[in-house]
Amino acid sequence: MTSAITRRGFVTAMAAVLASGGCGPASALMPRPPVGRRIDRLIAAASTLPTVSQRIDVISKALVGSPYRGHTLIGSPRYAERFVMRDDVFDCVTFCETVLAAALAREPAQFEPQLRFIRYKDGEIGWRARNHYFSDWCTNNVANHVCRKLLLPGSETINKRLTWMRGLPARHASLTVLPRAALIDNRERLATGDIIGFLSQRPGLDYFHTGFIVVAGDGALMLRHAAKSRGRVLDQPLKRFLAENHVEAVTLLRVTEPAPRTALI
Repeated sequence: MTSAITRRGFVTAMAAVLASGGCGPASALMPRPPVGRRIDRLIAAASTLPTVSQRIDVISKALVGSPYRGHTLIGSPRYAERFVMRDDVFDCVTFCETVLAAALAREPAQFEPQLRFIRYKDGEIGWRARNHYFSDWCTNNVANHVCRKLLLPGSETINKRLTWMRGLPARHASLTVLPRAALIDNRERLATGDIIGFLSQRPGLDYFHTGFIVVAGDGALMLRHAAKSRGRVLDQPLKRFLAENHVEAVTLLRVTEPAPRTALI
């Protein structure tokens, strides 16, 4: 799909990027029309599968190879938030959001409200309501019953002061994490479609990346994610990702199986 982008619209979007500092999925260089036939086809193809885990697997696998692009969302503390739906490019969070919304939607009309519900606290479109920190993403999507915490033996709670996001006040967050060694020890308890967040060692930041767990046919654990370093969505051995990125701990969520044919209101 194509659309005409006015000079005024481009300048406004660029201003939003500069106001947000261009950090994370905060703004977009250029708006794009809503998603269309690609995501609709994936929803239709997966809708007959009986579990949300299977639907996540089928939809996310179909998106492997899609280009990575950050800053695709529009809004900042100074500029109005615009609800963005894209199925052509992703960062790590928008990839998870798009796949999850499509897997929970049993028909194309349900995709937009599902995505809004996942991305924003209480589904209310606004820059401050957006889940900028992944810890907020986890908290809000557990509260709205989209996911539940996957608490495995060895899980612990840590506190971290969050100062990374420009425009939001500094605050402390309580994070439930699983050390890397405990993750490996409990690998047989993981399932395809589980969401994994990787704890950041940077001051002021809670997590540096996220993606989906995929259990391969031989039982090996893979990470399906939108990787900036690789420029695309891909599958990567989880153990290799942990080692290459010196991951110390992770947070795990399991998507809640929705009631059959339940529409989001």
